[in-house]
Amino acid sequence: MTIYDAVIVGGGHNGLVCACDLAAHGLAVRIVERRPMVGGAAVTEEFHPGFRNSTASYTVGLLHRDIVRDLRLHEHGLRIVRRPFSNFLPLPDDGYLKIGGGIEATQREVAKFSTQDAARLPAWYAMLDGVVALVRTMLTKTPPSLGPRDFASIADWWSAWDLGRRMRRMDLPHKRDLMDLFTKSAGDVLDNWFESAAIKAAFGFDSMVGHYASPYFAGSAYVLLHHVFGEVDGHSGVWGHAIGGMGSITQAMAKEAAARGVETTVDTPVARVVVDGPAGKRRATGVVLEDGTRIAARRVVSNVHPQRLFLSMIDDSDLPTDFVARIKAYRSGSGTLRMNVALSSLPDFTALPGARHQPHHESGIVMAPSLHYMETAWMDARRDGWGGQPIVEMLIPSTVDPTLAPEGMHVASLFCQHFAPKLEASSARERYVDGWADDLAREDAADCVIATVDRFAPGFAETVIARQVHTPLDLERKFGLVGGDIFHGALSLDQLFSARPVLGHADYRSPIDGLYLCGSGNHPGGGVTGLPGRNAAREILRDR
Repeated sequence: MTIYDAVIVGGGHNGLVCACDLAAHGLAVRIVERRPMVGGAAVTEEFHPGFRNSTASYTVGLLHRDIVRDLRLHEHGLRIVRRPFSNFLPLPDDGYLKIGGGIEATQREVAKFSTQDAARLPAWYAMLDGVVALVRTMLTKTPPSLGPRDFASIADWWSAWDLGRRMRRMDLPHKRDLMDLFTKSAGDVLDNWFESAAIKAAFGFDSMVGHYASPYFAGSAYVLLHHVFGEVDGHSGVWGHAIGGMGSITQAMAKEAAARGVETTVDTPVARVVVDGPAGKRRATGVVLEDGTRIAARRVVSNVHPQRLFLSMIDDSDLPTDFVARIKAYRSGSGTLRMNVALSSLPDFTALPGARHQPHHESGIVMAPSLHYMETAWMDARRDGWGGQPIVEMLIPSTVDPTLAPEGMHVASLFCQHFAPKLEASSARERYVDGWADDLAREDAADCVIATVDRFAPGFAETVIARQVHTPLDLERKFGLVGGDIFHGALSLDQLFSARPVLGHADYRSPIDGLYLCGSGNHPGGGVTGLPGRNAAREILRDR
């Protein structure tokens, strides 16, 4: 029987990165993926004849430049084009705000609402850049784990010393900025900086991406910061489209994995992790597939959600009691509903009329005109599952990638908040007796999203040829995102850095020897970065 040096459970982008890095050091690696293709949530699929789009993850910006270079992604066909500007916000009074295209262009836009806010913009960006400079160095580091192992404690001392040294080099104002962005709400931070509702909405939207909470919840400022790390081809603070959809990223990774000798098997769901040995010396020695086949390995690397791994694939008796309790309490559920639509023509926004291709059609189109609007959307979702005015971000990748749709037609990604991770019965939703498992709930929620876009772009509903709808339950069933959480767990203060996923195991090692974690449930969290996979590979190689 073949014994692999590592078997990786889950062929999402982090699993692919981890596999490539391990194989580069001579390890025999096998990836097992339960879906018919690798890529996890970063895949491109045809959802209507002639129409393809990124199914779940939908935009590029957090993918680390070193991974793009080291895995030769461009050589394997990856091409990324930058947005002309970051975001376009149509507003209820037929006004609009465009963010991006250079500081002067953004200042001119903001000055329509507040000359004071326009004057403050350079200081705002400088503040973010100062904090991001420190945080970016943390992304590629293993957090101090505070774990019980002797080796880990040495690494922890070094990691803590290095972080402290970098923080000491910051001046006092930047230290205060760092504290604000890690502890305060996005709403409080933005209220202290700006007076215009439009500019606060433009920046505050980033705090809502995958975050099921009010923008005035403590810690939401960090979610905003998490999305400021974006860069495309070395250009910081920008976002882009992957030609061919997000699947072109993971397919390029799969090509490099194959070139390095990684064996990949799809349609191969794992039932459980094999743990052998006497008490006190238990060790992961492989996996058992759902068909009963056993794959032996010297180490197992999990790229699945922490709760799926520890609560479904491992016996509680092989884990510390307190660890199991903490994993059960791990918060996961981003309140996300994800749609793809096939369009007969581009949307015609009242704020910028015309259905002919214009620069704003290539940007992120955010339909959430104020922080109050965002907070109301969350409160409605808490009470009724969703409200009449959800947060909707639209991207139309076919404007820069004509391969995604027939000539003259388009595809759009609709990323929508807030939709309750678990749909409970309420006076407004009493007819959905099975929650999100009820097809009627899915279709009614999708109708609400279409109606929201129609308010900003009248006639949009008539241009929809077909739609693909993923509720939080659909995202869990299809991609293993527990609670539909796009980040594999909330990016909250108690689930970040040394506490992700659980304090004592932030170093990509689990309580079971030979079992490692490489997914987004680990530092630095979700988004298509590839960094959890790379960081985990580094720790595996150190142990080896």
